[in-house]
Amino acid sequence: MGMTYSAVVQQHREWWIGWIEDVPGVNSQGHTRDELLDNLRDALEEALEMNRADAKPAADFNILGFDMI
Repeated sequence: MGMTYSAVVQQHREWWIGWIEDVPGVNSQGHTRDELLDNLRDALEEALEMNRADAKPAADFNILGFDMI
């Protein structure tokens, strides 16, 4: 089961800009709406991967496993 995130999308002249409401710092732009959405997906994936990588060593206890919630 994949997560669903909300994107705010706006057109400013020849550019489309947008950001993910639920994840601070995930924003992008594109020449088309489709390009913007692809860029946002890439930026979101990268941000989530970095957050996961940062969280694992920050845990000060032994991780016994992961559960899907």
